[in-house]
Amino acid sequence: MSAEAFEHHLLSPQGLGRVPSGAVTCEAGGGGCCDRISISLTVEGDRVADAGFTARGCGAASAAGSAAVTLTRGRAVLDVAGIGPSRIATELGGLSPGKLHAAELASDALHRALGEAVRRGASVLSPPGGRTLVAMSGGVDSAVAALMSAGGGDVVAVTLELWADPENDAERSCCSASAVAVARAMAHRMGMAHLTLDLRDEFRAGVVEPFISGYEAGETPNPCVGCNGHLRLDAMIELADRLGCTHLVTGHYARTVDEEHDAGPLLRVAADLAKDQTYMLAGLSPESLGRLRFPLGGLTKPEVRRIAADAGLPVAGKPDSQDLCFLAGTDRARFLARHGGLGDREGEIADRSGVVLGFHSGQHRFTVGQRKGIGLAGDEPLYVLDKDAASNRVIVGPRSALRTERVAVRSARLHRHGSRVDRIKLRYRCAPLRGQLTGNPEAGTHSRLTVELAEAADSAAPGQLACLMDGELVVGWGTIARG
Repeated sequence: MSAEAFEHHLLSPQGLGRVPSGAVTCEAGGGGCCDRISISLTVEGDRVADAGFTARGCGAASAAGSAAVTLTRGRAVLDVAGIGPSRIATELGGLSPGKLHAAELASDALHRALGEAVRRGASVLSPPGGRTLVAMSGGVDSAVAALMSAGGGDVVAVTLELWADPENDAERSCCSASAVAVARAMAHRMGMAHLTLDLRDEFRAGVVEPFISGYEAGETPNPCVGCNGHLRLDAMIELADRLGCTHLVTGHYARTVDEEHDAGPLLRVAADLAKDQTYMLAGLSPESLGRLRFPLGGLTKPEVRRIAADAGLPVAGKPDSQDLCFLAGTDRARFLARHGGLGDREGEIADRSGVVLGFHSGQHRFTVGQRKGIGLAGDEPLYVLDKDAASNRVIVGPRSALRTERVAVRSARLHRHGSRVDRIKLRYRCAPLRGQLTGNPEAGTHSRLTVELAEAADSAAPGQLACLMDGELVVGWGTIARG
């Protein structure tokens, strides 16, 4: 450690208290640590025109903020996107383990500010060999997708910060500040510039609030579909435009076909059916889909892990994320109570004829098709058949009562003529069911469609996605409605 370099930044901090005109200011810190660092940046074209900082806490925080400003001013955006804690620590002459947290805070604040400044005003030209933006979550899939893209020219990584909650398990979430730091470190390790987009406000308004409202209305919403279709990927494609990137690469297990079709490409299921994610991507517009690349679509998960292991990536054996990102570490009922005010509210459990069989603590705790957790014993297992949000009543009955040969779909979009639909997928982990649309609908938007199933099947939960398919191809989608 060079005491001289550290002392220089401590006693003569560069940019202390400076907030350039039109700057974006972002902060990192708090939690169990009292240190906080704010970085202010202005971006003009492809360069960081000016920078400043403020810091509270120990002297190392002030020195780290000064080092970040020194490394940033006047530099190209993508050069600044390659700055991590180690670069800041090196500028300070090296840091002891006890002071390294200051470099980490300065790096977090710098990257939050850089990402927002780039969103607002950057214009970076693509190099002659082209440039690709790759979405990184800190997991093995996105790391391998980035690795497979590295030979195709200049590659830049991006990670979204979507949610922050003290009860959230940051290590199990793919969109927490902790996950962003892991993804950034991985990108820098692989020699890529990395940008962070802080979309917490947009995520709350566009994904979490509809999730809460859906349960309040007696439905079972599917937040991942809306997040992929209307928030995450669109925000990253917009960033790709600012960075001169022709394509966005993700680690999703999916494929595309018909890239040259006038109506745009279609999704095709992945080679690894156990990992296929086309259901969660079905809400993407053809325009967005045309910008996406899915290098893992033809691989199996074991093959992906082997590629990561052979490349020496530390995430090769990292477990997959299983929860909704904002539910990691908590449960749905507690989340709805804390963030939506949907606490315990006693209501009736009744059979189809209206006979009250028992009581529950809130219709939002149940979903159509549910068997476990009803809390009633009978001659045969009982399933949730329907819910009435207005009366807070849950209707139960035998599984046979769930069977239906028709599925109503609202707010539907067909990318090809409706005659091509020959099956429908009603749940993420379930196989598609054979069926066809009634009325021979044209391609385009439809307020309501009806699918006639080839064989009776258990009815699906209103609010979930209906994936309309032609064999392995996704030709449309909609939201399951009450018949």
